[in-house]
Amino acid sequence: MLNKKTVDDLKDLQGKKVLVRCDFNVPLKEGVIQNYNRIDGAIPTIKKLLDQGAKVILCSHLGKPKGQPLPEMSLAPVAPALSERLGVEVKFVDDPQVTGEETKKVAAELKDGEVLLLQNTRYRIEETKYKEGDAATEAYAKELADLCDGGVFVDDAFGTAHRAHCSNVGVTKYTKENVVGYLMQKEIKFLGQAVENPVRPFVAILGGAKVSDKINVINNLLDKVDTLIIGGGMAYTFAKAQGQEIGNSLCEADKLDYALEMVKKAEEKGVKLLLPVDHVEGKEFSNDTEHKVVDVIDAGWSGFDIGPKTIELYKDALKGAKTVVWNGPMGVFEFSNFAEGTLEICRAVAELADATTVIGGGDSVNAVKRLGFADKMTHISTGGGASLEFLEGKELPGVAAADNA
Repeated sequence: MLNKKTVDDLKDLQGKKVLVRCDFNVPLKEGVIQNYNRIDGAIPTIKKLLDQGAKVILCSHLGKPKGQPLPEMSLAPVAPALSERLGVEVKFVDDPQVTGEETKKVAAELKDGEVLLLQNTRYRIEETKYKEGDAATEAYAKELADLCDGGVFVDDAFGTAHRAHCSNVGVTKYTKENVVGYLMQKEIKFLGQAVENPVRPFVAILGGAKVSDKINVINNLLDKVDTLIIGGGMAYTFAKAQGQEIGNSLCEADKLDYALEMVKKAEEKGVKLLLPVDHVEGKEFSNDTEHKVVDVIDAGWSGFDIGPKTIELYKDALKGAKTVVWNGPMGVFEFSNFAEGTLEICRAVAELADATTVIGGGDSVNAVKRLGFADKMTHISTGGGASLEFLEGKELPGVAAADNA
């Protein structure tokens, strides 16, 4: 498991400026925050720093403005939300240059226990184009570091850890101490431990639309798990590869050979690979479409969920599991007529006793929250792409950049 320095390793912060990379990429509608989860997730780290008397400077991206100061992607609405939760005024400078003169002035004048939120880091085109040795991107990274006098940098944004940007990787070249926040620490602990040192039996559940999205995940997990459960649209590529009729169901024709390779690898590794044995099929991609349960998909129909026999098969495979990693829903859970598979597997995972249950990936996280089981899971990852790449066994640049413990 990765062993990185954390905010708990920081000493003597009284009067020091600390730059914190957060994930405030929150959903906005007409300037109003629709979901506060990411803001709430950052609070423990910020409070820890404030309690130690630090002057805290927060930075984050929001959306993809691609170097343009777009008002609809301003971080301005985040400042009052943070102020309310922290109990202190969070200063905000609407600076299209992010690190311009007014921002530098406010940062320089911060008093102990005060907080400054920077404007969207992606208002600068350099942010997402960081390349070591590139003059423009190195300059932006140094400007960010200079705001905290090149002292302490805390990365608490797991959602961008799989990308090397100025504000999470470049900046660490110009700061003396680089640690991870509590949110990042939790991600490393649960995802890392689940994959590298799982308590067995270890069951992985993979769903979602495409095999291609999870090629490396499947390959990596087959070296580690006892059971691999596959659902969602990607299951139909496996079914087709094994000669089954799948009607108009999702299928990646160029991944049929790969699917067979994975079936073979599972056999060689002694891993139980489970695929749907029945389906809920529909005529059209709609909740109101005609639908029925079948063992084999009919011509002209599409599979939109796993069927009742498959639900029981998967629930049985989960019994006694001590580590479960789940990424991707079992069907089109957004439609109530095709949500039963995801709901039942969700419930089965939530009811596991003494198990570490880790949920990753945007759709599966949304499903768990929407279906009301979020508080029953050990850990819900905040990073979609980052959690996938972690499960692939890749080194995440944002994690690697932190100092080793």
